[in-house]
Amino acid sequence: MTASPRAVELAVVAARAASDRKAQEIIALDVSDQLVLTDVFLIASGTNERQVSAIVDAVEEAMFLAGSKPIRREGKAQARWVLLDFGEVVVHVQHAEDRVYYALERLWKDCPAVELPEDARGGDGATAAAEYGDGEGDGAIRLAGDER
Repeated sequence: MTASPRAVELAVVAARAASDRKAQEIIALDVSDQLVLTDVFLIASGTNERQVSAIVDAVEEAMFLAGSKPIRREGKAQARWVLLDFGEVVVHVQHAEDRVYYALERLWKDCPAVELPEDARGGDGATAAAEYGDGEGDGAIRLAGDER
């Protein structure tokens, strides 16, 4: 069983919205063979809490315009790892540090990737750091004594 065409369409809508807010490393995984509750996981990163919130807001707005409202939303207050459940698609927007720590891609590595268009894959974070700031919440992991 593979993800439904509607789930893939919604994943692309969410990915484009996240990419418009400079999300990093956007990927979509077809989890339909592993889970009964959803077809696609979309994972994106933000460099800090402010950017994570902006990405979440953009995804919710784009999905609403596409005719999909979230069934559940978790983590928005902390803006470290926000989960948006749209039924067929579950969107994970994580702070870059949390994404490395929890490694959802590794956890779901047996699931095939859903091909996303070039404009929906996000960037490497350089532009996001310039726009949203690169203070303490920039996602970089530094050892004590490391220079900025």
